[in-house]
Amino acid sequence: MKKTLLMLMGSVLLIAGCSTVPLTGRKQVNLVSDAQLIPQSAANYNEVVKQGPLSTNRQQSEMVQRAGRRISAAVEQYFQERGQSQVLEGFVWEFNLIDEDTPNAWCMPGGKVAFYTGILPFTQDEAGIAVVMGHEIAHAVARHSNERISHQMLQQGGGYLLSMFSQKTDYHEAIMQAYGIGSQIGAILPYSREHESEADRMGLVFMAMAGYNPEAAVGFWQRMGAAGGEKPPEFLSTHPADETRVRKLREHMPEALAHYRP
Repeated sequence: MKKTLLMLMGSVLLIAGCSTVPLTGRKQVNLVSDAQLIPQSAANYNEVVKQGPLSTNRQQSEMVQRAGRRISAAVEQYFQERGQSQVLEGFVWEFNLIDEDTPNAWCMPGGKVAFYTGILPFTQDEAGIAVVMGHEIAHAVARHSNERISHQMLQQGGGYLLSMFSQKTDYHEAIMQAYGIGSQIGAILPYSREHESEADRMGLVFMAMAGYNPEAAVGFWQRMGAAGGEKPPEFLSTHPADETRVRKLREHMPEALAHYRP
């Protein structure tokens, strides 16, 4: 039984390693398909929009929707030019501004985006909105939700196997606690930070292709960082440190500017 489980997990990892993130070329573990995630994501999104309340500020709502249309069109163009339109199979774009004082935005698997009015003081203008829009759309295009769920599945599977091997030892509880902490700090959190940096890089390219100056990203993330208050050390965080984020944005700026057509 133990040997079978080990062989199964090894086979899954080998197959999953063949998945590649668009644009960055990073290999990723992906055990969950869009066909599994997109329908439920769409249902969850509809519930969020239904509860709202949606913003009644016409100018702000139009800016969010305009940035969304431009960037989603750029994303479609990017993959069409490379003969990879299948990457966006099942995507149905939608963009809504929710009237809530939360500095946040997100994109569901499948391309449904929500902005909250609380983030607008940080975006300041449409270019700032485009920074966030590109970043959040990049998360969906890169299948980061799929990958995050896959990591959780592997973490649980590894814990199950370790528990089987260690349950008859005197150190079973300590071993399991060490595994939980070690897998979180050594794998789950680093991948989460990798996802954020990857979405930053991809988002720069997408917003540049849509005609927004990607240099606006540096100012936006600096404003967000300054308002964030006290934060945990980077190795305990789901996000890169503010200094790390800005440094990497500047490193990737030449790549994005090569796509920029005002």
